[in-house]
Amino acid sequence: MRDKLEKLINAYLELEKKLSDPAVVADQKEYMRLAKEHSHQADLVAHAREYIGALDDIEAAKEMLRDTSDADEKEMLQMEISENEAKLPQLEEEIKFMLIPGDPNDEKNTIVEIRSAAGGDEAALFAGDLFKMYQHFCELHKWKIEVLDSSPSEIGGFKSIEFKVTGDKVYSVMKYESGVHRVQRVPKTESQGRIQTSTATVAVLPEAEDIDIKIDPTDLRIDTYCASGPGGQCVNTTYSAVRITHLPTNTVVQSQEQRSQIQNREVCMQMLRARLYEQELQRQQAELGAERQSQIGHGNRSEKIRTYNQPQDRVTDHRIGFNSTYNGVLLADQLPQVIDALAAADRAEKLAAAVD
Repeated sequence: MRDKLEKLINAYLELEKKLSDPAVVADQKEYMRLAKEHSHQADLVAHAREYIGALDDIEAAKEMLRDTSDADEKEMLQMEISENEAKLPQLEEEIKFMLIPGDPNDEKNTIVEIRSAAGGDEAALFAGDLFKMYQHFCELHKWKIEVLDSSPSEIGGFKSIEFKVTGDKVYSVMKYESGVHRVQRVPKTESQGRIQTSTATVAVLPEAEDIDIKIDPTDLRIDTYCASGPGGQCVNTTYSAVRITHLPTNTVVQSQEQRSQIQNREVCMQMLRARLYEQELQRQQAELGAERQSQIGHGNRSEKIRTYNQPQDRVTDHRIGFNSTYNGVLLADQLPQVIDALAAADRAEKLAAAVD
């Protein structure tokens, strides 16, 4: 452990030297990259220095203990050794967690897609409830939501809705929401009071920048059409809505939420970059032999990451068996606790894998 931490500290010192190099300072892109890495490593290096300092203090105290015959001094040195030895297990555990490789996408903003699946109109209403839940959740975190595209249902809710979430470390939190969400409740349209099971799928994609994914303009087919739904006098009169097809992958994105064709085209490109970036990540993970299922499965009732059971006032996250209340989660007040539990389980799993 000590050798590894000393190498880490030396690398950190080299990083500090680079940040003071005029050539690096002149290259803003490289400087920002190194400054970000320096900031991320600071806490780990502080723990590493404290750990090595405790080891050095123990060794020094033991050496002094061998050279003294004074009873009071021996007692004081033994107490110093015990105090430093007591610190080491906790420090070591914290350092192990910090050494777990982070997800490079954790700092990114996200594009979230919610689609109604099994359950017809009730699934669309549930998709709308999930969107409201994330709206409230983002307000709690002071994150900004921007709707990119939506397909409202006639009775309320959404057949599908895509939105962008901007803020601090959004993907690190929102990524745990990817999957099939299942609801069990009496639909508003049900006159007999029977409970229905419906599902909606949620996909959370890290926002990709131009530097993350390159798109050849010749690989794109861009179609424009009249926007539909509410939106003012320009709706159905100008070709402001945009649909872009990435021909090599047959990936289709569309947007009609913005006021102009130019704005909708930019939104489409954001969504396309995110989807192509996700596809590239999946390809890389497959090549490394990682077993990774699709984020959203097929939307069948039997596939789920979380069940929202209204009659029992219970929400269960099946990945970790974590239970909360129905309204508590859908109103987003208890959603942070669910995600915190998922993040803790994820860290523990990564730590076990790192130890193995």
